[in-house]
Amino acid sequence: MDKWGRPQTITYKKWKNPEESGEANFAGQSDEVQGTDNEICTIASAVDTGIRKSVSSSGSDQTQETFTVQDALEALGYGNFQWRICLLTGLSWIGDAMEMMILCILGPELHCEWRLPSYKVALITSVVFIGTGFGSFVWGNMSDKYGRRVGLIMCMCWTLFYGLLSAFAPVYSWLLVLRGLVGFGIGGAPQAVTMYSEFLPAKARGISIMMIAAFWAIGAVFEVLLAFWIMPTLSWRWLLGLSTIPVLLFLCLSYWLPESPRFDMLTGKRDRAYATLKDIAKTNGKALPKGKLTTVKQCDRGSIKELFAPQYLRTSLLLWFIWFVHAFSYYGIVLLTTELFQAGDSCGAAQGAKIEPSCSLECKYLTSADYKDLLWTTLAEFPGLLVILLVIDRIGRKKSMALCFFMFSLCLLPLYACIGRIALTIFIFIARAFISGGYQVAFVYTPEVYPTENRALAMGTCSAMARMGALITPFVAQVLLRKSVYLTLSMYCGLCLLAGIAALILPIETLGRSLQESNTDQEARHTNATTSQSNGAAHS
Repeated sequence: MDKWGRPQTITYKKWKNPEESGEANFAGQSDEVQGTDNEICTIASAVDTGIRKSVSSSGSDQTQETFTVQDALEALGYGNFQWRICLLTGLSWIGDAMEMMILCILGPELHCEWRLPSYKVALITSVVFIGTGFGSFVWGNMSDKYGRRVGLIMCMCWTLFYGLLSAFAPVYSWLLVLRGLVGFGIGGAPQAVTMYSEFLPAKARGISIMMIAAFWAIGAVFEVLLAFWIMPTLSWRWLLGLSTIPVLLFLCLSYWLPESPRFDMLTGKRDRAYATLKDIAKTNGKALPKGKLTTVKQCDRGSIKELFAPQYLRTSLLLWFIWFVHAFSYYGIVLLTTELFQAGDSCGAAQGAKIEPSCSLECKYLTSADYKDLLWTTLAEFPGLLVILLVIDRIGRKKSMALCFFMFSLCLLPLYACIGRIALTIFIFIARAFISGGYQVAFVYTPEVYPTENRALAMGTCSAMARMGALITPFVAQVLLRKSVYLTLSMYCGLCLLAGIAALILPIETLGRSLQESNTDQEARHTNATTSQSNGAAHS
């Protein structure tokens, strides 16, 4: 639990322009007084905490107190500044959830109004995830190259513009194109978690990121309530337009959103990083550590080949599969909810294993009872988060994800039998609670396991794989379900069992671990571990 606080072996580089020995302590001085960029002590690793020694080019024993961004965040703790960032990034998360939740409401409505066959209804959902898959990679790469703030604001502007335009789509083809562009925009929404995680101390990171996940649940519930209010009197166009309000609010308040100090240090903008840390200290009512803010070794940012480096290859491949199954199962249970509710109960579905209506264009509008049951199952997001909050810092990230996958599969088993609508609602409620909780653990684990220089890209690629799963799931939950309920449920159960095993064999547990600044941190850990093992073998 406290491994993040233990001192580690660090490699130091010599200063090109050593400072005078009398300038050891200037935590309260301005950036101009503190010296130029050539006078910054550069270290190859920022794993440890505490006082560090700097060595001058002449080889003299000059000692100076220094600290890293991680040291500062640990000293400043979690306070009002982090709450402000939580609320700001949470608005973007609400917008993302509403744009996703609208898909299970929009499908049945357009199926009736435009007389669409089931495969065209599924395509409306899939095209959003196609756009999101491409957008996740693009926005992740942009966030690693130009900053978390720039990437997040740009993707939200894109989402707002095309989200409003899609409300005016005159025909089916235009709606497909515009919703695909909306999907491209919300592909950058996971960068809100990347940004938020880089302002958090190690001990508070797990619970804090799960707290921001609550905004997703709020957005999902709010979308159902909005649809329940709007759809009976107005049209789906009003629903699409009003669903962009949280994104608009985020953009109006984004002026107060700072850039991540970790990113600023990685790009050599020490003055701006130090100013952000001083703002955090002032807002939280804490003092920065004494000494000089040090920078880490600057490497190429946003390089996808680094995700396949030896120390990350296995992690990347397993995480991609885990994210794929998370989205496949989460959006699958969301879409299954409306489909099974429209069937009445699972008895008719189980007998003959099909729920295809007599006419392919026959439709049913969502009733008030459907919206109420959809609201109940959506509220499952909150107990799911509560369960994960209780276990994520006790059993770790890997076991938490595995637990959620296994429980989701277990809750789907009763759906094979003939059960009534009340029992159906209960089991879907529990299944959604666990899969939504497990999905949020993935958002905690992924930023922790990758370094700052590639963290946003790693989140982007994992999100892209998730969108691939979400892209496929409509054809299972809305098309295959009408052919075979048993086969549909078996696909979800089987993949979740495999994903649970994949979570358990992930090579790294990140519980209590500090965020890495660069790949050199991982290399230093690997070198130290190898050295320790060699020394142990020599003494044995």
